Amino acid sequence: MKNIYILIMAAQLLPAAIFAQNKNPQVKITNGTLEGTETDGVRSFKGIPFAKAPVGDLRWKEPQPAENWSGLRKADHFGANAMQKKIFGDMLFRSSGMSEDCLFLNVWTPAKSSVEKLPVLVYFFGGGFVAGDGSEGRYDGESMAKKGIVTLTVNYRLGVFGFMAHPELTKESPHHASGNYGLMDQTAALKWVQQNIEAFGGDPKRVTIAGESAGSISVFAQMASPLSKNLIAGAIGESGAMISPTAAPITLEQAENKGVAFAQKANAKSLADLRALNANDLLDAASQPGAFSVSAVVDGYFFPELPVKIFEAGEQAHVPLLAGWNSTEVSYQALLGSDAPTPENYANKLKQLYGDKSEEAMKLYPGKTQAEVIQSATALASARFIVYSTWKWLDVHAKTSGQPTYSYVFSKAKPPMTADFVNATPGLAGGITKNAEPPRVKPAAIAVGAPHAFEIEYAMGNLDKNKVYAWTPEDYKISATMLQYFADFVKTGSPNGTSLPVWGQISKNNDQQMNIGLKTQQQKQNRARYLFLDQIYQ
Repeated sequence: MKNIYILIMAAQLLPAAIFAQNKNPQVKITNGTLEGTETDGVRSFKGIPFAKAPVGDLRWKEPQPAENWSGLRKADHFGANAMQKKIFGDMLFRSSGMSEDCLFLNVWTPAKSSVEKLPVLVYFFGGGFVAGDGSEGRYDGESMAKKGIVTLTVNYRLGVFGFMAHPELTKESPHHASGNYGLMDQTAALKWVQQNIEAFGGDPKRVTIAGESAGSISVFAQMASPLSKNLIAGAIGESGAMISPTAAPITLEQAENKGVAFAQKANAKSLADLRALNANDLLDAASQPGAFSVSAVVDGYFFPELPVKIFEAGEQAHVPLLAGWNSTEVSYQALLGSDAPTPENYANKLKQLYGDKSEEAMKLYPGKTQAEVIQSATALASARFIVYSTWKWLDVHAKTSGQPTYSYVFSKAKPPMTADFVNATPGLAGGITKNAEPPRVKPAAIAVGAPHAFEIEYAMGNLDKNKVYAWTPEDYKISATMLQYFADFVKTGSPNGTSLPVWGQISKNNDQQMNIGLKTQQQKQNRARYLFLDQIYQ
């Protein structure tokens, strides 16, 4: 009897195991026990609910803690993706379908016990806050886990489900706020991480958040919000911050007015009517042209004021930041439209955009030849889209946080598509490709670089998950470099942990950034361009 007692006590003292003796790994968290899978030494747990289903009366409410379950919950498949239309052709989900019940996260861990205290990476997907899912292969955490990092992807509410404000919602809220539900979902996931990540071998004090596009904008938002800024130890942003002209928040009054206008278009006379709508009907109504557009809200709760002002006041999360953009976020057509890239058309466009400042713009973004117009128009269009806001984020954080801040530009152009993909895709066979030259432009004049979102697979080590492109050894080498930089940053708050080229911090005396591409090296930023746009936007 004494020996049995000793064995029981010893078992209770053992660290929580995620390497159960049965075939599949198990882990016990606050809500119950999960059973995941293991591949190549990495244990994954998918489709974990981190909040109650935001349905019924919980539609348009702050996320509530997840419910407990009894017995063993299978965590071997992804949960449902958020309500959304098929907007972006490059999004390939492995979810369990689409549902309003979508608040799930996924964990990849190399740890074998809960005592390992490994660094943690939480990744928010992109998609303009209207599309995307944590089940996309390009976000998989297996490669990061093999670097010794517990990695998560997180779902959050999108579109009208995640960002509608309304006077009735504000009235019923204990915080007298509405909107920003998608952002609060992310915060709820970060709170879940604080409560549960030790069970997966992670350290709740070493949590870095990351994301691309809307995910990067989300990272910026979580750094600014008083609800989440103390839940993180580092941040990575890939193209985007919530700074004008990129996704700048609106006032609560403006957001409420948008909600009222949408309710009228949806033939809903009250909040109760809106909540009674079937999720698919609500999605259809919000997807009609001009019916609803997504905006974050300065609601007095998640955002007590404009987040850029929070950064300027030094009230954001004081953590290391690594952020950057791609060399060709959008093409010159985003600036010139259908006009040919001639010096005359370009000059006219600058006059239209900048009036009496057009000459200054022309000096910074010159356009005396077709080739020069294409290069400058591409740079300016990219800056107006998302580069400037990312630069501003880095600049103000470096000035007010007292923390290391690192900038990058990703410049690797797309490789050719695979023959299998071209032949299987209508409209691409017969020599027609996505990279086809626009009319009236000589091939030598095309601006070559990395388009928006193209760095994700490189950064996360997931080139093999994208079957569209014929990846070369060069691509895999660049991916290994970017993955290592990011992994080192997650582990230490600095990308300088290996034999890679030294990456300098942003400071008064150093405005360089790391160019990650065919030849990874530091380069000087054209700061004057961003200062010009700064006076326009700020």
